[in-house]
This record gives sequence, C-alpha cells and structure tokens, in this order.
Amino acid sequence: VRFPEDVEDDSTTFHPEYSHQLYGDDEVAFGYKGLQIQLYYSAGNLNTLFKVKYTAKVTEKFDCVESDDVEGKIREIIPAGFSSNTDDFVALLEKEANFKPFGTLLHTYNVHNEEAGEDIAYQIYKADMSCPGFREYHERLQTFLMWFIETASFIDVDDERWDYFLVFEKYNKDGETLFATVGYMTVYNYYVYPDKTRPRVSQMLILPPFQGEGHGAQLLEAVHRFYSTSPEVLDITAEDPSESYIKLRDFVLAKLCQALPSFSAENLTQGFSQEMATEAQEKLKINKKHARRVYEIMRLKATDMSDLEKARTYRLEIKRRLIGPYKKNQRELTKMMRCLRPEELSNQMSQMDLQMQHEELEKSYQELLTEYRRVIERLAQA
Repeated sequence: VRFPEDVEDDSTTFHPEYSHQLYGDDEVAFGYKGLQIQLYYSAGNLNTLFKVKYTAKVTEKFDCVESDDVEGKIREIIPAGFSSNTDDFVALLEKEANFKPFGTLLHTYNVHNEEAGEDIAYQIYKADMSCPGFREYHERLQTFLMWFIETASFIDVDDERWDYFLVFEKYNKDGETLFATVGYMTVYNYYVYPDKTRPRVSQMLILPPFQGEGHGAQLLEAVHRFYSTSPEVLDITAEDPSESYIKLRDFVLAKLCQALPSFSAENLTQGFSQEMATEAQEKLKINKKHARRVYEIMRLKATDMSDLEKARTYRLEIKRRLIGPYKKNQRELTKMMRCLRPEELSNQMSQMDLQMQHEELEKSYQELLTEYRRVIERLAQA
C-alpha cells in the first residue's frame, strides 16, 4: 500500500501460494461463510493492517461445533503493533516518507516499465541486526515467507552469522522520494576449516507484484559480487534450492562466467578443465559442481547443434557425466550377485534393466538440453 486509495483497490492485492503451515494440509479454515483474511502492508516500512471478515460463523452453543481460530493463527506469525482499524493504518502511510532502506547500498539498477513508459530505479542493500529499526522491520518482512515458500521457517536473528540483502524500489510521491520493499535474501555464513566461510543462501523471496521483472537475478548477482571480494569466502551454496532457484542460479552464474578467460569459446571446445573450476572458484566463489554446469551451458551456446558430429560430441560428453549414478547401480548389482538368492537377484535385475537405463539417460539429457536452452535464450536478452 503506497496511497490511501490502494486499500480499496483490488489491483494491488495478491493472494498467498501456500497456507498449509497455518491451516493444515487441506488449507481450509472450518466454520465460516464468506471468510476474508485481509493483510495490508505499507510499501516501505511494512506497517501492517490485519482484519478478518465473514458473513456467518458456526458457534459451539448453537451448532455444537467450534470454528477454527483463524485470527489466532495469524497472530502467531505477525508481530505485535499491527493496526486493526483502517483509519489508523492510513494515518501511518503519512510516515512512509521518513522510511529509508537499512544498511549499505550495494547496487543500483533500472527496469523499464512499459505501463508507465519510463525506467524505474531499484536499489540493493546489505543489512544486519545492528541497523536501528531493522529487527522490527525484519519481523514484519519474514511473515511473507509463510505464504510464498512451501517449507518456510523463521530464522534465529540473534545469530550474528546471518547476512540480509534487501531490494527496494525508489518512487516519487508529492515531490518526495520514497522506497517500496521488493524482496530480500538471507544468507548464513558457515565455518569451513581452517579459516574460510561458506555463505549459504537460506531464503529468497521477490514479492508477487515485482516477480518476472528480473529482480531475483539482480539480487543473486549482487550477492555473488559482494562475497567475491572477500578472501575468507570459499564458495557460495544454497540450502535445499527449488527448481526456480536453480534456473535463476544457472542464468546468473553463466552470465558472470562469460567474462572469465577460461570460459572463452576456444577453451570451451577443449572440454571442462581444472582452470575453469579454479578461476570460477577464486574470482566468483562458484564451486566445481556449479562451474561444471555453467561450462555445459556455455559449451552448448558455442556448439553448432546442426553439425551432427559436433552435436554428437556434446551429447556424449554430457551423458558421460549423467551416467555416473547408473554405473554406481551396476557396481551395487555386482555386489548383490554375490549374496542374493536367485529369485531376489531376478527381482533386482528387472529393476535395473539396461534398456530402461538408456531410456532414462536419454530422457535426462533431453530435459537438461531444454533447461540449458532457456538459460541461453535469457542470456541473449540480457
């Protein structure tokens, strides 16, 4: 909510993707008719308005059943101090002009807005709990996780090894510059013996009104560039990454590695090398596994797949990597042959049928090609 009229404007509303963490696997609140759970946040400081509306509700006295405590569930995740009255919330909007982003400015970029016909400025900041007011702001910000990340949980903010990266939009209101919260990322700095750290991306969320505009890529690239300047950092990883995060990471890492000499078109045709792994790790804090994946994307980009021989060479190289798990299965089968009874062995053999392995390998290869081509298309547009 940026302006008072936004409260009544349905076009500024977005709905949760998940509610099972509060309302169970069925995501149902029992005992209400016409139920509306309304959560409004001011655009910058995320001051909160919380209201529950319904046209009818069962009562224990007359219906002999008890309705779910809808309001109580929400109160468990939103911090104290929220408004229950619309007028009180609208009055707080006047204070949005005083809100300024927390922490240190890392990066500024523009995104062209077709509807407005102009470029809109965005900024990325790094913050920590020592920033005045940030702890309270983060308590409000993290509530979005419950609605948009399937396995979300709140972090221990008293642990000083957490880093926080925030994205804000700059906009004008009555001649003043204001800021709107776009999204954020939390990163935990793990210790690596003897004197290194391994930052691990824990949570990342771009709010729905801003999704599809490239902010996630800008944020992840800014975070990589931030840690790349630190000699104490070994490499950057992610905790239980989703498919959408992996796609985002593929694009960002490929974009960054394009500038590395070891990933030149000439070197790509020679195969994945230790030089690539080393340069990616030292300059961009990319681990060997991710560097190999970037190599495969860049090698595909540099390969004329209409040339049958070049396409075959590429396909065989990728399949040699993909076949690793299948070879492991073969070794396990050899071990089983020594100790299983004939009927048990027959059962295992059928599960590890060679033809099936070839079909699965081809399927994996084709899926990978599709993923890589999407990255290459996005690189061409960047």
